Amino acid sequence: MMQLDWSAIPRSADFLWQGFTYSLTLTGFAMTVGILFGTILAMARLSSNALLSNLAAGYVNLFRSIPLVLVIFWFYILVPLITGYDVGAERSAYVTFAIFEAAYYCEIMRAGIQSISRGQIGAGQALGFTYLQNMRYVILPQAFRNVVPLLLTQTIVLFQDTSLVYVVGATDLLGAADKIAHRDNALVVMYTAVAVIYFVISFTLSRAVKRLHARIAVIR
Repeated sequence: MMQLDWSAIPRSADFLWQGFTYSLTLTGFAMTVGILFGTILAMARLSSNALLSNLAAGYVNLFRSIPLVLVIFWFYILVPLITGYDVGAERSAYVTFAIFEAAYYCEIMRAGIQSISRGQIGAGQALGFTYLQNMRYVILPQAFRNVVPLLLTQTIVLFQDTSLVYVVGATDLLGAADKIAHRDNALVVMYTAVAVIYFVISFTLSRAVKRLHARIAVIR
């Protein structure tokens, strides 16, 4: 390992940073939209309306049963064929990750909503809240607090999964490293560097989530 030329990393630091920034931006966007859409899906799944519940369940089961990389390919290839408009690799990734992750965040939020006692729900109804008001002011704030560690854990997985976008040519962290690796004939160096970056970030965040989970458990 010491005989390898590690100078490719500092020489290409700016390009790597651009890729890393895209990975973080994609993660943040997919997390935000995924949680919002996932919460709506969770409410739909728990709805007494059978049609709404079944549609939400079908959406969730569909995306949880298909590999993410296939969804990325499908959206990237099919949308231009159907619409005649080339959305591009990076914008395709934004949409794909948001709609895909919503299915996973949905199940987390559904578990959070179901963790709220019937007494809390009844208290909101006794105050005259409508279903949506009860969700907004009573159920969702508590449900969200209960599942914050799970949401963050899923976000860590999401950050790791952003590396899949390089297969359609998007320049995320892995995509940038891959281009540098082939340009400078430094595959081992660049892939090792990227692996270390992913490990350090994911491990650090995982430890932080574990501490947060323990703190929430104590507060309860």
